[in-house]
Amino acid sequence: MRKQRVHIRLSDKVIDELEQAANAPGVTKSAIVENALASYFDPSLKDSREAALMRRMDGFDLRQSAIERDATLIVETLGQFVLYWLTRTDPLPDGERDAAHNLGQKRFDYFIEQVAAKVGNDVGLSRRVFAPVAPED
Repeated sequence: MRKQRVHIRLSDKVIDELEQAANAPGVTKSAIVENALASYFDPSLKDSREAALMRRMDGFDLRQSAIERDATLIVETLGQFVLYWLTRTDPLPDGERDAAHNLGQKRFDYFIEQVAAKVGNDVGLSRRVFAPVAPED
């Protein structure tokens, strides 16, 4: 089979890498370039790389959809709980509000400490992020 001569221009870096690869016994620069071009033009290799990438992206999409579904379910459940709690809880008498507020603050602080212990022992940061708002009278 007759081969044609082709003149191309390559950067110094690529030429150095080509020459280093061609130093191996039985390897020529022409063979390296010919194999590289053959793989570049081979449609089956392009399709397999693209198909593998699409499979991986589909997996990401499925996992993201599951996370979004779970987050939506959690938010809706919390909303229903808050609605139920607000509609079914009787208001406190005026004389018991301060005691209830103090008890609620203690429970909230305990809750934040537990969350901080699970997340990373940064109680100070958690208290700043979840700082309770003073009740309006």
